[in-house]
Amino acid sequence: MKKKDFMLIGLVLVLAGVYAVFFTDWFRTKTIPISHTNRSMRAGAAASRMIFGLGNYYSLTEIKVVPLAALQTNKLAEPVWHLVSDEGSDDVDHFVYGQKINGMDPVIEGAGAEPLQPSVTYCLFVTAGKIKGQHDFQLGAPSVSPPKPQNTDN
Repeated sequence: MKKKDFMLIGLVLVLAGVYAVFFTDWFRTKTIPISHTNRSMRAGAAASRMIFGLGNYYSLTEIKVVPLAALQTNKLAEPVWHLVSDEGSDDVDHFVYGQKINGMDPVIEGAGAEPLQPSVTYCLFVTAGKIKGQHDFQLGAPSVSPPKPQNTDN
């Protein structure tokens, strides 16, 4: 082979490496996309439940919810809900705050989820093996229709 052939092969390898790094997900850290919705348990009830969607099915190894203000002042802040699993949970694509998830147990035996406060921002941490996700949320009041304006024309 000639020197020119080696140069062309080297250039192709460099371009292939640049493509792999910048245009594929091979070297990017995978994250779990998390969304949430707040649903009333009954029509007209003040109680509601927070539902989290994961965008795909995952075998979860940890779920932790911590008040964001406490987390900002103390990285080891006490969670209001914390579940773990050694081998992973059943595959889930969504879950409800405080629900029992098959294959997961509370960190503190017998502990349940503390009630969420309406005006507090929380941070949800979800882990599925090496893949992690994080999502801030706030429990909002159930949506109520605004009153209709009354006609004041006489």
